[in-house]
Amino acid sequence: MRTDKLQVADFHCDVLSKMQASPDMDFKNDPRLDVTGERLVAGGVELQIFAIYLSASRGRPSFENVLGQIDLFRQKIIGAESLQWLRWKEEVGKRTAGASPWGMLSLEGVDGLEGNLFYAQLCFELGVRFLGITWNYANWAADGVLEQRNGGFTEKGRMLIEWCNDSGMLLDVSHLSQAGFWELADLSTRPFIASHSNAAAICGHVRNLNDEQIKALIAMDGRMGLTFYPWFVCDDGKARMDDLLKHIDHVCSLGGEKHMMFGSDFDGIDTWVENMEHPGKYPELAEHLLRYYPEASVKGWLYENAVSYLRTNLPSQVSKS
Repeated sequence: MRTDKLQVADFHCDVLSKMQASPDMDFKNDPRLDVTGERLVAGGVELQIFAIYLSASRGRPSFENVLGQIDLFRQKIIGAESLQWLRWKEEVGKRTAGASPWGMLSLEGVDGLEGNLFYAQLCFELGVRFLGITWNYANWAADGVLEQRNGGFTEKGRMLIEWCNDSGMLLDVSHLSQAGFWELADLSTRPFIASHSNAAAICGHVRNLNDEQIKALIAMDGRMGLTFYPWFVCDDGKARMDDLLKHIDHVCSLGGEKHMMFGSDFDGIDTWVENMEHPGKYPELAEHLLRYYPEASVKGWLYENAVSYLRTNLPSQVSKS
């Protein structure tokens, strides 16, 4: 595999939250950002998912701030940088050679929907395609992974699951409590993802998935995005690329070779895996992976596993027209 022809899909970054906090940021090449337009191109990133995350520093989560980040994405990323906006399964694989990368929107925690399913519908109509149900704590829909009671979904949260199943909005369990994970596995009619989580058997952080959760994702043909936050990679928080290989090996040992992808968490982290500080470093990661794994597997983890999930599970524009 020639790394100058690299194709990468990254399922999680927090650029929008940073840009909302600092409106003077320029997505093209601002040094305060990990992910920039120039680095996406340099790193071969053909698809980047941008999370809408409402930081506690902005006060009570509100739908107004959700709309603000959607507008930032529309004007400063899609508009200013000419990224293509991926929303429908018919668009998957339609990117032409030399064209700008695809961008997608996810919502990290439904707190800002304020318990209103009409707001969820508006997000879908405005192009959001993934809902991460919680951040780390409880909200109106479910408990997060740091909520000590480890509760599942509320009644309104179960209504949200039903609406997502009907509408085609896809669900993301990174940050969701274990009880919530298993309840969703029972109730969802669509395979879900963990956009930025690693293997708990390798690094015991509470945000990582245990073997039974990973096996459940595999069984439903969901996806697991390995993340680069050092504290999710190794217990001492001093992560190198070789430490990522331990997670890859473990997920493969559970049968997940076709279900892994990457969700960097760039711009949501303040420490980095050595030599993986931004998306422009993906060619270095690819070269490292190719020393140990077959080219077909590496292509899958970097891009093809993610894209095959989207091709199968994104909603159809034809059915919505």
